[in-house]
Amino acid sequence: MDPLSEIVALLRPHTAVSKPITGRGAWGVRYAAYGQPGFALVLAGHCWLALGDGAPLRLGEGDFLLLPATPAFSLSSEPGMACRPAAPSHEAVRHGEREGEPDFAMLGGAFQIEPANAGLLLALLPEMIHIRAAEGLTGRMAGIAGLIREECEADRPGRDMILSRLLEVMLVECLRARVPEQGELPAGLLAGLGEPALARVLRAIHADVAAGWTVAGLASLAGMSRSTFAARFTEAVGCAPIDYLMRWRMALARDALSRGVKSLDRLAETVGYDSASAFSTAFRKRVGCSPRVFARRHSSDVVPVLEAEAPA
Repeated sequence: MDPLSEIVALLRPHTAVSKPITGRGAWGVRYAAYGQPGFALVLAGHCWLALGDGAPLRLGEGDFLLLPATPAFSLSSEPGMACRPAAPSHEAVRHGEREGEPDFAMLGGAFQIEPANAGLLLALLPEMIHIRAAEGLTGRMAGIAGLIREECEADRPGRDMILSRLLEVMLVECLRARVPEQGELPAGLLAGLGEPALARVLRAIHADVAAGWTVAGLASLAGMSRSTFAARFTEAVGCAPIDYLMRWRMALARDALSRGVKSLDRLAETVGYDSASAFSTAFRKRVGCSPRVFARRHSSDVVPVLEAEAPA
């Protein structure tokens, strides 16, 4: 499985909400951060979005936006508008003048992701992914967003499964549309995938996370000297190569533990450790608690029996 697909699989998006957002005249609203992913597709007109205290960004008709972990933001008809506090709603939203045809329309939505790995995985993604209509990539996103809205409004059999799959497709489409040319994105997974040499390394790590990777071996795969590779990888991805490998191993372990894995020996082998003891030590150092304690905290089912682990 390639890196983008694996990240989306571990995020396991679910519980979508989708609604129309319209406006007329002069208006501005401000939302507090809520940490879960949000998306929007501008259907008509334009608006201005500002994340936190950042500069406003114009969203025009046909633009698609994904916020992997929605921060505090403001939305307004024009830059510099006074913004009133607003709260997220599951219902259709109207901003500005209450009468008359809206001059702005947007399809907005939000969904939830699996909490066990949310912080680690979202740290590899940019704060905002903006796909402009002019780039010619938003037609597929509009189709997916429309299907999500249809499923949200209906109560048909299989609704939850279909929504989860549509959200997965939307995330993959959005992320691969943003795999950049060198230097276009801040450090993270997408920036690394934008460089062919580093992309080869990242795909190799994800293809065999249990392999005994070394910096020298990965540098050879990238076709670079050890020092050049280590520096370039760290600059592009935001962490050292072996640190990325350890983070990904722990991400896979967190996911398995949250789903009720039964054998710690087997889990240790799967993520590249010689023994359950070595894995438990590494897990405690990285996560701050033992695998047993993590499983108790995050498993939604019966607490799993983790074999071959000393008491927490």
